[in-house]
Amino acid sequence: MAHITEHVDLDLDSPILVEGLPGVGLVGKIAANHLVETFEMDHYASCHCDGLPRAATYEEGDRAVRPPVRIYADEDQDLLVLQSDVPVSPESAPEFATCVTGWLAEQGVLPVYLSGLPSEKEDVPEMYGVGVGAAQDRLAEHGVDAPSESGMISGPTGALLAEASEQELEAIGLVVEANAQFPDPEAARVLLVDGIEPFLSTEIETEKLVDQAEEIAEAREKLAQRMQEANQQESSQARPLGMYQ
Repeated sequence: MAHITEHVDLDLDSPILVEGLPGVGLVGKIAANHLVETFEMDHYASCHCDGLPRAATYEEGDRAVRPPVRIYADEDQDLLVLQSDVPVSPESAPEFATCVTGWLAEQGVLPVYLSGLPSEKEDVPEMYGVGVGAAQDRLAEHGVDAPSESGMISGPTGALLAEASEQELEAIGLVVEANAQFPDPEAARVLLVDGIEPFLSTEIETEKLVDQAEEIAEAREKLAQRMQEANQQESSQARPLGMYQ
């Protein structure tokens, strides 16, 4: 039976939840992981929803296994983060969205769903927000721009927003320009600083994400150079390219 299991008792007052499912540029996953690490958040609940793979994950240096989709909490920030080690397939998205949304409604949580918009950006990535119900007013209060063009959010994040709309529950969707081929910590940083930080009582340190963005940019340049050299040599070959390639 689909359910979410809470492991500890916490005193949360109208918390927000930041969703971190894998997607374009891995912006949601990067942002969620950064929040969990930065605030040293506690493993609060585990998701056992229909459509999720039956798998067990583990961390370096830790023998304990855990479910692939978890919820972390920080009482001081009234913050929850949904962290996922696996993608949710489009076919399974409706069941997953129903499971998560039902729990959020019971807990009185405002979800903030994150999505990347494939873009060949050159400057700082642009971000905009959409909302369900009164959440639209919250976006306006925090100065989050409205969309500059029509669009659609698909996949599991789109299913979560659609379920919130169908159930007439408040929800926020943040969309940021992101690289479609590489992890994009720069876009994740924009989500954190311009989209999520206004809802918290403290600033989010993002220097680590800036360093990651520079590292990935260098890796892209090296990859482009290698591809050019390979074309010039007109030969096939295999070589390691690094973790970001």
